[in-house]
Amino acid sequence: MRIAPRLVLLMGLAFCLSVPAQAQTYPDRPIRLIAPFPAGGLADVLARAVGDEMSKTLGQPVIVENRAGAGGNTGADAVAKAAPDGSTLLMSSAGILTANPFLYAQMPFNVETAFIPISNVAQMSMILVVHPKVEAKTLAAFVALAKAQPGKLNFGSPGIGTTGHLGLAMFMHAADVKITHVPYRGAAPAVTDLIAGQIDGVVDNPPTVIAHIQSGKLRPLAVAASKRMPLFPDVPTAAEAGVANYEASSWFGIVAPAGTPPAVIARLHQAIAAAVRTPAMQERFAKSGASLVGDTPEHFAQQIRDERVKWGTIIKAANIAPQ
Repeated sequence: MRIAPRLVLLMGLAFCLSVPAQAQTYPDRPIRLIAPFPAGGLADVLARAVGDEMSKTLGQPVIVENRAGAGGNTGADAVAKAAPDGSTLLMSSAGILTANPFLYAQMPFNVETAFIPISNVAQMSMILVVHPKVEAKTLAAFVALAKAQPGKLNFGSPGIGTTGHLGLAMFMHAADVKITHVPYRGAAPAVTDLIAGQIDGVVDNPPTVIAHIQSGKLRPLAVAASKRMPLFPDVPTAAEAGVANYEASSWFGIVAPAGTPPAVIARLHQAIAAAVRTPAMQERFAKSGASLVGDTPEHFAQQIRDERVKWGTIIKAANIAPQ
């Protein structure tokens, strides 16, 4: 019995010593980075670009695996159930961790406890664009037009519950207008119909509409952000254009399964932060309207909590029913 306290002390000391040791030996095998959306999308492109840079720091390959389905829940669930050893990570969208709990009647995991945030990788402010046939040349004129003709203007989105749909719902709430929502099966068909004049506008991420704005096929009215986009310095923020409290952004960040050791999280954060700071990465994604972030796990975790409250409020106010 006299030995027991010594054993407890030695076991505690061994554990403490193993934490920095883990950071030194991790990783000792390739890392899977799951992109929970189809190949070719922004989550996939970001995952491959960041993964390549991370592998240079970590000394192990970062292999991207696409697991699409259920608004990202399928791939996220695979990571939630993976061993918490840093060998399986998720390139999560904002929707998976903040909006999906309000959009799906049953989630396969608990968003509040299933993951440990590591770092926000890239953030994009949404932009409101219309077809040139729309008479309004400014956001104030557009709001006046929408109020004069409630429900007559049609805006498309990539589907019910997507960032485009939620960005539109938030705009209607902030501007106190009614616009008819037309859901599509993805952003591409919505933008195709917008260019053809079949619908009046969209609220979406910059990569979807940048080329069409630059060609003059679409007219930007405002950026849903606190500051203007460097790509379009003449396009005002929503607040500058007269609609306060309208800031809607989309982001992608890397998370690990709950229970992953702090030393491993710290090592991964170091690799991600180094990856997004490279000039080549900064230049590449700036052209698509994305700002690379690389913030701390604590800051990223707080952002997720704050946005979960924000989007939950908007979803309930817009009466978007869980699927």
